[in-house]
Amino acid sequence: MAVHGGHRMVTVPPSGASDGQEELESDLQSQLSSLQSRVEELERENKRLVTLIASCQCSIKEGNVIAPVVTALRSSESIQQEEGGDKVRSTIDCEAVSHEKGNEEEIGDSKLESKERPRADLSFSNRQVKTMKSCSKRYIALKVVYFGQRYYGFASEATAEPTVEAEIFKALERTRILVGGRQESNYSRCGRTDRGVSSTGQVISLLVRSNLKGDEGNASMTDSKPEIDYVRVLNRVLPRDIRISGWSPVPTDFTARFSCLSREYKYMFWKGCFNIEKMREGAEKFVGEHDFRNFCKMDAANVRNYRRHITSFDIFYTNQRSSDDELWEMRIRGSAFLWHQVRCMVAVLFLIGEGFESPEIVETLLDTNKIQRKPQYNMASELPLILRSCQFKDVTFSCSSDANRALIEHLKNEYHNYMLQAAIFREALDCLCSSEDGSVELERKKRGHVPLVLRQTELVGNANTIQANGLAFRRGY
Repeated sequence: MAVHGGHRMVTVPPSGASDGQEELESDLQSQLSSLQSRVEELERENKRLVTLIASCQCSIKEGNVIAPVVTALRSSESIQQEEGGDKVRSTIDCEAVSHEKGNEEEIGDSKLESKERPRADLSFSNRQVKTMKSCSKRYIALKVVYFGQRYYGFASEATAEPTVEAEIFKALERTRILVGGRQESNYSRCGRTDRGVSSTGQVISLLVRSNLKGDEGNASMTDSKPEIDYVRVLNRVLPRDIRISGWSPVPTDFTARFSCLSREYKYMFWKGCFNIEKMREGAEKFVGEHDFRNFCKMDAANVRNYRRHITSFDIFYTNQRSSDDELWEMRIRGSAFLWHQVRCMVAVLFLIGEGFESPEIVETLLDTNKIQRKPQYNMASELPLILRSCQFKDVTFSCSSDANRALIEHLKNEYHNYMLQAAIFREALDCLCSSEDGSVELERKKRGHVPLVLRQTELVGNANTIQANGLAFRRGY
């Protein structure tokens, strides 16, 4: 169309141009219809997600308005990752982890590979989870198996990383089983093992998300929906040297630390030249209630009472051999233990077994009127020490058959891998010939041994003096 002298002039396009315009209009109309269908589909999906919010009662409220959880649920994604051949799916919806059907966990509607999802969304969903107040939850205890060689102890308060506890909380957050933060979960642990120490029976307790109806540890078993398989879900994301072996519902007044009736430690060692009968004689003297300040690492700032009760102290042969040596173990059971107590007791028994000390040295060190401060001596190595079990009243740990089967298979594989490594070391030893006489080395050590009662004692707190055999010495003189 053109304008000439104030009059509009209409230019009629050729017939070919008219056909092209009609075709374009037809395409646009088709695209418009497709977009309208997509809008209707999204509206239906939005209604479904709003219904999901109402059914799980897990919305975030800001004032009187349901806020960002709607946006989060519109994403409704699952994060799928590979961990040792098992597929792990995490979710940001209210259930956190749904019950597994077959070999899969069906969580959410859409699935997204972890490589395609930026890390920022994970941290966003964590903030969302911390504000959720109405999801069903229950108080449970978890039994933990871990191999401590590469960890700086169990407790996450350690100054170095990694720790076993930190890895467990990472798994709890990643699977959305954790309710809020650690403080809100009423978390408790039975014991805090040292760097390098392992466990087959550590126990922790905390408040976790549940599929059952109820709140604050009072989840009802009347709900037909099966409970979350905590063992299987957590084991799929934990490191290979940490596993959950069972879980149990516990009352809300339960604490893994103070509800524990007894703890049992195991210490393994090679017999070598040890006199087992002398060691057993010394071990018997530990049984009963004593002041163990000379058999622990002094912690004057936090500990006032050093009396502990040892109920049994046994030394067994494990029926395992390596070449001409035998593998033995000590089992120590007690109500509670001081810092490094087990390793100190074992160290003194080793001195007895080698003939450096008599079994009566145990009674001497337990007499705090005679020996008021611990003599200086090296503790036994931490690697052979295991927290074997923790006993509680009316607490029975269990796991599903699928979780148990996967756990057994995993531990068998790990065992076989370590046996192959041991075979390599055995092959290297077979290529060498030892020229060292064990008895000569033992005599050399005996000549350099200083009796424990004559050694300098360890410092306590900020003391400026050390004692040896009842006499005081100033440092630097």
